[in-house]
Amino acid sequence: MWNNIEEKQKAFQEEALQYIDMLYNTALKLTSNEKDAEDLVQETYYKAFRFFDQYEPGTSCKAWLFKILKNTFINKYRKQLKQPEQVDYNTVEPFIDLIKDKEYFNSHTPDETIFNNYLSDEINEALSKLPYEFKMVLLLADIEGFSYNEIADIMNCPLGTVRSRLSRARRMMFKLLLEYAKSKGFYSEEGKK
Repeated sequence: MWNNIEEKQKAFQEEALQYIDMLYNTALKLTSNEKDAEDLVQETYYKAFRFFDQYEPGTSCKAWLFKILKNTFINKYRKQLKQPEQVDYNTVEPFIDLIKDKEYFNSHTPDETIFNNYLSDEINEALSKLPYEFKMVLLLADIEGFSYNEIADIMNCPLGTVRSRLSRARRMMFKLLLEYAKSKGFYSEEGKK
């Protein structure tokens, strides 16, 4: 397919790197942790580059990458369930001074500001309460804008399952956010009638 590694790198950069922000946003919502999200995206791109010769040009690279992200997340999640969490004091110790440093908490990068304004804390909290299958389908459909067919391919499930999960995820989010919507004036019992 490619004559040398440089050609492969160029093709990969043109085809795959344009989706890095989308992958990161989804990874952040799945992991609820910036470092874990960065690791997940890095591992996704590592695997994608490693197996880029299996990607079929002309198909959706975005969907292919999200499928790798999903599978990588599931594999990591299963692995974490099998082993208890361990904390090494030497890795935590440098952060003690950081916690004391008030300037750190008063400064935000533009990316953090954009993300924090993108979804409210209430919405992020409600999203975190959804089971993985429902959260992933909701993120792919309503945040990333994938079609039902693309989601079915990414999630490795039938189209009907995607529709069902998306419908249930939206109902769950509605229930979780009803009081919040009322307090912000987005929903009223009168408008429901």
